[in-house]
Amino acid sequence: MKKNLIQPMKAGLFLTSMCVALSAAAWEPSKPVELVVPFSAGGASDQMARSIQGIITKHNLMKQPIIVTNKAGASGAEGLLDMKASPGDPNKIIVSSSSIYTTPLATNLPFNWRDLTPIAVIAQDAFVFWTNTEAGYKTPTDYLAAVKQKPDTFKMGGTSSKREDHMITMMIEKKTGTKFLYIPYKGGGEAATQLSGKHIDSNTNNPSESVSQWRAGQHQALCAFSNKRIAYTAKVTATQAWSDIPTCKEKGLDVSYEMIRIFMMPGGVKPEQAQFYVDLLKKVTETPEWKAYLEKNALQADFMSGTTLTTFLAKDEQLHREIMKDAGFLIAK
Repeated sequence: MKKNLIQPMKAGLFLTSMCVALSAAAWEPSKPVELVVPFSAGGASDQMARSIQGIITKHNLMKQPIIVTNKAGASGAEGLLDMKASPGDPNKIIVSSSSIYTTPLATNLPFNWRDLTPIAVIAQDAFVFWTNTEAGYKTPTDYLAAVKQKPDTFKMGGTSSKREDHMITMMIEKKTGTKFLYIPYKGGGEAATQLSGKHIDSNTNNPSESVSQWRAGQHQALCAFSNKRIAYTAKVTATQAWSDIPTCKEKGLDVSYEMIRIFMMPGGVKPEQAQFYVDLLKKVTETPEWKAYLEKNALQADFMSGTTLTTFLAKDEQLHREIMKDAGFLIAK
């Protein structure tokens, strides 16, 4: 008799578990999803967000529309705090970069990346040392020799203060004994425009932020701040591919830095909600449009999620802490 009772109970528990699993797997947004970009329009993060928006729409990867909003105030703090203030909201995601560490470390911003739910890193982004082509510099050695002769007069542009571009500038100064006048802008698009107009002498933009000017012959790529050459071999300009740009180390400037491109959700969301976006972004990265985007913008393909991602973020945060301490960017606590 007991055996007969136990069997239906087991069957009932099994069916209940299956229903829960199916319910979790079936979760999807019930209203338009807001994709927050904590940077201004035209920068690399903004370009990526809008490209992914287009891929999702073209391939019908989700039923609800995705809407990109720029919240670039206070060097991106506006966007980060907006996400922190939206706990449990599954209809909001953010695309960000290493600024998830640098902004809090350099300010009193009450934010830590652990306040949010990491979804996936989908790429790593290089930085390139750019000058105006008309200035005539062909190598970083040539340019830095000129900077040394007139310290504090050569203008280096970059996105915001005490962030990636500023950090690279400080690393260059420490390695070479040069001294720049650093000019912060709202985004890489503005820094590229200012270099074309000769309002600054150089910048350290991501490839995607200056590719149009490079193709048009306005900007000279002196070197890439990466451990190895950018892989893509198709010609971008009339004579050069991304792979033709030497690493800065090859040219005697021993400075390297690469930046993550990461998607996150507010804290307190359910696991099945987070998994929906992991799966969504994985589908995005498998499309031919995404692979073409990677090549066009010289991004390194990379996909991390789950515990692999959180372990990486903890290590990467510590690396940035050390770099920023060395540059004098850490805020006194």
